[in-house]
Amino acid sequence: MQLFLPNTLHHLELSSSIAMAPLTRRRCDRAHVPTEIMETYYAQRAGAGLIIAEGTSPSPNGAGYANMPGLYNTTQMEAWKKVTDRVHQAGGKIILQVMHTGRISHANNLDEGAQVLAPSAIPQAGEITTYELDKQPYPVPKAMSRTKVKECIQEYAQCARLAMDAGFDGIEIHGAHGYLPNQFFNESSNQRSDEYGGNRENRLRFLMEVIEACGQAIGFQKVGLRISPFSYADTQENENELVALYTLLAMQLNDFPLAYLHLSHMGEAVGIKFELWKTIRKTYQGNLMLCGDFTLETAERAIQNGDANLIAFGRDYIANPDLVERFKNNWPLAERDRTHWYTNGAQGLIDWPRYWEG
Repeated sequence: MQLFLPNTLHHLELSSSIAMAPLTRRRCDRAHVPTEIMETYYAQRAGAGLIIAEGTSPSPNGAGYANMPGLYNTTQMEAWKKVTDRVHQAGGKIILQVMHTGRISHANNLDEGAQVLAPSAIPQAGEITTYELDKQPYPVPKAMSRTKVKECIQEYAQCARLAMDAGFDGIEIHGAHGYLPNQFFNESSNQRSDEYGGNRENRLRFLMEVIEACGQAIGFQKVGLRISPFSYADTQENENELVALYTLLAMQLNDFPLAYLHLSHMGEAVGIKFELWKTIRKTYQGNLMLCGDFTLETAERAIQNGDANLIAFGRDYIANPDLVERFKNNWPLAERDRTHWYTNGAQGLIDWPRYWEG
């Protein structure tokens, strides 16, 4: 199968075209420092062609979830270095997803002195789990000043540098699922009147400057990008506007020799989402990764048809650390069990056996 053949991402030689998607697991300590069980968790899954480590904040202001990782200080970097060492020792490749939560946050989850920031002072609908206060409504974020926007862009760049110090093989900028770059994209969350709001070019400006800063810091070929057109974060947006926005983004990305563009929620795209995927595939000239409940059969078909260069599997990797081996040998997959997806401790994280151990 073509899916299992070696692949190349610029500087990276991959064992296959199968990637492990970034998966929120929330096993860090209160200071957003990776823990020892995370070393084991990622090493167990080193058989993936590429591991994309879970969303990690580049800033104290962006670590909006309880127990999510950060990479904005030396302590966090040294902890991540133990993770990458274990993965590389097991023969794997691993990059870091850089994720600023923006308004999807709560002060109780942040470091002391950090702030809930967003493009505009518009709260996210719904509730968020906190450390001591149980579930709370999302707060009204503080609108970022132009100075804060520029500072945030440099935080992304510094995180990229720290990722290199930690031994990662690259980074993926999280521009999907309602987090900070996505908040700049959408008119419902961005009502700015400066150069970061208003027309499409302005609403994409924050992301493009983040990409530029990170690429200048570590090399563009070590930078990937994840987006999620028409996912739940875009439900308040006009469909035609989204098509125009993401088409423009695909065109602008051709200015950078990125590692890849990662489309989330694009497994079995239908309707307008399918038409947009076709436009992006035709417009974007670099490597394309698709993610969205693929099976072995649909993944192989996408690779053979030239629909994508890589396929990312997410939730199947939680209970199947040996996912590639199971695919190669037609072994059954362990069933998904959500019970301990977001709890603390080793249970549900590192206690899933490989097929021959079960």
